[in-house]
Amino acid sequence: MFATPAFAQAAGGAGGAAGAFAQFVPLILIFGIMYFLLIRPQQKKVKDHRAMVEQLRRGDTVVTQGGIIGKVAKVREDGELEVEIAEGVKVRVVRATIASVVSKTEPAAAAANTN
Repeated sequence: MFATPAFAQAAGGAGGAAGAFAQFVPLILIFGIMYFLLIRPQQKKVKDHRAMVEQLRRGDTVVTQGGIIGKVAKVREDGELEVEIAEGVKVRVVRATIASVVSKTEPAAAAANTN
């Protein structure tokens, strides 16, 4: 008479562990979907932007995040660029605020080889 309730209680406990895991499966799937749809593409976009900003050089025409179009006059080492927005008007811009490169200049070595 005492063995029957104890045996029934042990059997119910084993099924509860599998049920607890089954409750977390949808949460894990939602996180996986969010990673592949949101987090991973954003990381790729940041990586591409960082590479674009690192390749900036003098003579490139750029657009800032504020919408200002100008030509890179000087590349500084402290994370800044000097951008000429009009003839004789130069502004200092933080490198990370460059939204896109409109036109790139050829490297000096490549230009010398074509002549």
